[in-house]
Amino acid sequence: MKTTGEIKDLLQKKELDSTLLDIYLDESRLDYQRQRYIDALTRYEELYGAGEVSIFSAPGRSEIGGNHTDHQHGEVLAASINLDAIAITAPVDEPVVRVVSDGYDMITVSLDDLAVKEELKGTTDSLIRGVLEGIQKHGGKIGGFRAYITSDVLIGAGLSSSAAFETIIGTIISGIYNDMKLSPVDIAIIGQYAENVHFGKPSGLMDQMASSVGSLVHIDFADVAHPVIENVSCDLAKYGYSLCITDTKGSHADLTPDYAAVPTEMRAAAAVLGQELLHGITLEQLLSHAAEIRGKAGDRAYLRAIHFVTENVRVQEEVAALKAEDFGTFLKTVKASGDSSFKYLQNVYTNHDITHQNVSVALAVSDAILGANGVSRVHGGGFAGTIQAFVKNEAVAEYKAALDGVFGEGACDVLMIRKYGGMQVL
Repeated sequence: MKTTGEIKDLLQKKELDSTLLDIYLDESRLDYQRQRYIDALTRYEELYGAGEVSIFSAPGRSEIGGNHTDHQHGEVLAASINLDAIAITAPVDEPVVRVVSDGYDMITVSLDDLAVKEELKGTTDSLIRGVLEGIQKHGGKIGGFRAYITSDVLIGAGLSSSAAFETIIGTIISGIYNDMKLSPVDIAIIGQYAENVHFGKPSGLMDQMASSVGSLVHIDFADVAHPVIENVSCDLAKYGYSLCITDTKGSHADLTPDYAAVPTEMRAAAAVLGQELLHGITLEQLLSHAAEIRGKAGDRAYLRAIHFVTENVRVQEEVAALKAEDFGTFLKTVKASGDSSFKYLQNVYTNHDITHQNVSVALAVSDAILGANGVSRVHGGGFAGTIQAFVKNEAVAEYKAALDGVFGEGACDVLMIRKYGGMQVL
């Protein structure tokens, strides 16, 4: 390990530029990343003093296809992006974890008490506890450490800041105490456990898997304990397109019931057909049992079931199109996914506050601006947060200006698909 001072010196001399470029891909943001790392090291020194440290990274994610399919053991296509959480960290001899995230007070967790605590649900403390306990349950070693974590994965922006946080805690423990031998899949499963059980949010596994595994991945969750993961190649530059993500600045306050209702209603529809989940149920079954499902589970549950079944097929179509280098079909399928989310899944705005429809506005503006120059869709949990757009390079400047004009300067970001998931940087 190198000291904080030694690493800052290497950064200032630009001797780590090749490493940063390999991770973040964007040469125009090298100055930003260099200074970001220096500032993080300085903050660590302020908190804990100078000394030997390791640096870890975990990316945010962008879901390409498979909106709300993971919790029904469906299929997804997701990508890690070149926004991430980074942690400056070092082991300590005592059984205590101390973590400071930007702008927040220090969290202290005793390794002697990792039980689920109702009063801590919904807090960062619970996520740390959950990851530590989850690693123990998986037979991994745990120990004390101190860390400063900074992230440019915007909280509540639909890029899975919580999954990036869970992944980076798991990756720290893997690196410090397990020689980086905890698999990315296990770290993802542990992150989901932390979020479901300790934090109290009923998320699927896509977010954690995309962050932990990295790159563009097709994941089949049919056997959720052993998901089938396939790397998929997609060079956007080859096709003359960019990936744009717009933060619509909608509030995520009190949206947990909206998120929770999606898997609950999908399960209710499945139960009418004698199944626990929608996995394995066909469109033909849904059509032939429409009256029964509507009567017992309700219309929205039925529509959400329709979305799941057809969305699963769209993921397969997206993967096939990319493999065949048929980018036009891929784009059509991305758009169809977004349309289905809006019409059938109904996760573009919350019914509890119909006067605020930030995501709907972003999609409408995108359609008007892009025309034949790209496609857009809601992605992630929905109800607030971000939209995704694949935009022809020559139209990016106009598109970004239009979305920034609606949602504020910097709302629209041009991102890249990063090839690494959770990793040790130094």
